[in-house]
Amino acid sequence: MNEIKQPEFKEMILTRTLNAPRDLVWKAWTDPNMVSQWWGPHGFTAPLCQLDLRPGGEILIHMKDPDGGINPMNGTYKEIVALEKIVFSSYIAFEMDGKKPAAEIQITILFADKGSQTELQVRALPIKVDPELYPAVEGMEEGWTQTLDKLTAIFA
Repeated sequence: MNEIKQPEFKEMILTRTLNAPRDLVWKAWTDPNMVSQWWGPHGFTAPLCQLDLRPGGEILIHMKDPDGGINPMNGTYKEIVALEKIVFSSYIAFEMDGKKPAAEIQITILFADKGSQTELQVRALPIKVDPELYPAVEGMEEGWTQTLDKLTAIFA
């Protein structure tokens, strides 16, 4: 039987300028109460948000979709540079036709001063993706765009 070869996924890079100083934008990524206000695409909420912000620490966010389904995202923090950088591996798995395909994506968040504002860059690089999730990973830019729109609105 032929094995499906994983496509060469490109790194997604999104940049936003937020109307807030860097320490407040950093807090929006590191305070579970703030993260739960904006995490997830339009129509999604984040009723559970646990962040152990240290290298090796765990991240767990439950995204609740508009139909009430829970979509867990868990991962491990790889690098933390206060007010500058957060790197974590994101693991996503879904129940599909009795299987549980998964994807691992490395997320890098960069923070930089831009006058009284903050330039935020989100980079997402797929590491390992089961074939059933190729379409979801190929469409992750839309979800991240909507998520960052919600974050930007907090500081509007």
